[in-house]
Amino acid sequence: MPKVLSAVACNLDANILAACLPLLQESRIEAIEWSFDALYKIKEVPDWFRELLTAFSDENRLIGHGVFFSLFSGKWLPEQEAWLSHLKQTSTAFNFDHITEHFGFMTGKDFHHGAPLNIPYSASTLAIGTDRLKRIYNACGRPVGLENLAFSYSLDEVKRHGAFLDQLLEPVNGFIILDLHNLYCQLHNFDLAFEDLITLYPLNKVREIHISGGSWDDVGNQTIRRDTHDEGVPAEVFQLLEMTMRKCPYLKYVVLEQLGNGLATEASRVGFYNDFLKMQEIVHKSNHETEVSPFLPLLPLSTGPAIEDLQLYQQQMELSSILETAPSYAAAMQLLQHSSLSHSDWKIEQWDPYMIETAVKIARKWKK
Repeated sequence: MPKVLSAVACNLDANILAACLPLLQESRIEAIEWSFDALYKIKEVPDWFRELLTAFSDENRLIGHGVFFSLFSGKWLPEQEAWLSHLKQTSTAFNFDHITEHFGFMTGKDFHHGAPLNIPYSASTLAIGTDRLKRIYNACGRPVGLENLAFSYSLDEVKRHGAFLDQLLEPVNGFIILDLHNLYCQLHNFDLAFEDLITLYPLNKVREIHISGGSWDDVGNQTIRRDTHDEGVPAEVFQLLEMTMRKCPYLKYVVLEQLGNGLATEASRVGFYNDFLKMQEIVHKSNHETEVSPFLPLLPLSTGPAIEDLQLYQQQMELSSILETAPSYAAAMQLLQHSSLSHSDWKIEQWDPYMIETAVKIARKWKK
């Protein structure tokens, strides 16, 4: 029976590669997760990086992670069509064990400059998400998964997220990346206990776990945990890993993530090395013979014209504009109350004021 593999998110970034190099030299890295769509600014992948990917691909230990597809955009966009075309080409060049994307939609008119934010949990978004997942599978022919979101506007959203993921993935027999730092953000920001939140996720669908770090942000008189991926892994997230692994019968990968801007110094790279060793120690200690699930569709997946909801798309554009341009939280609140999102499936009346202010900060950061 297979064992859980210790992996890193390794992309074409000098700081990330410098941090991963000692681990590669010591043959500690058992799999690589590659954000295949993050190379949109690079015309040609260097031969040496392609050789690294190929080495893991040949051993069936390369997994693909998307960032920019914007799964829940209400309108089918030319950029999404191009993204699928790129995925199809890349899946021919490399043998991915699976392909994953982020939950949510991207704010911002520029396809590569937006923050992934939550959507209303409605029949319309469920239909759009299912349609897009089918298209991803048909482009790559590999198991397809989604990562749980770090950001939510309300406690109600947090509690419904796991069940919505379950519904969404069912038609493609897909799986979940359970990002434990994202979970940590939810636990802190909404004052929840791990035991209460973890039971709301379909853990029989977890094939991959992410661990990473983030940052604290003072919003009013509240401290908010942000999933910025620019710091080392907190002790609490390692504890979550120890508590979660054995609850996931189909777990195959545990992946350490950190962005290159958080690995610019020698001290931060040493920290990354030590975080990997600690993660691997937990994986080995908690490792168990996992059950095998191919997470492949049980029936052929057919798609017609892309499902759209132009009212949802208009609301998304309106929300993005408000978050990116409102001069203050109070102004954002006033604009939202007089927007098309008011008294709709978005349930903005239930949104936590601190999380709206955090969303304003996230949107402005991505816009820059």
